[in-house]
Amino acid sequence: MSPTLTNRLLPGIEAPEFTLKDAQGRETALADYRGKNVIVYFYPKAATPGCTTEACDFRDSLASLQGKGYEVIGISPDAQEALAGFSGDFSLTFPLLSDEDHAVALAYGAWGEKLVNGEIVEGIVRSTVVVDPEGKVTLAQYQVHADGHVAALKEALGL
Repeated sequence: MSPTLTNRLLPGIEAPEFTLKDAQGRETALADYRGKNVIVYFYPKAATPGCTTEACDFRDSLASLQGKGYEVIGISPDAQEALAGFSGDFSLTFPLLSDEDHAVALAYGAWGEKLVNGEIVEGIVRSTVVVDPEGKVTLAQYQVHADGHVAALKEALGL
């Protein structure tokens, strides 16, 4: 495997800054969310069963999350075109960002080895990092399950 595998983030540290393009080609930066809590979740591939389940769960929970002061950003290595289709097909109302070179996933510890169909491969490890209004990590979860993740996240956040 590659020597590019990274360490996981821990609560209390400064979240790595990033600027990525969304499905429409607009730049979105973590700095745009300064003053707000933001849930940054990493998923492997748009429109696959698990990623669709997770994205739709965030979509369906978005109003309640926002009501508690949390914004949501999804990040994957998909191209902008794939994100646009995914977002449109499932009426996703939060930003999906393209991290094609997986540099942000590396910085967040969301890139690594995982077991897929009985083989160890390198790729996105389904992960969620919560960043506070000052830009510090408050919660970092790795190797989460798509089904039921948002409910478990809300419980972990005391929402």
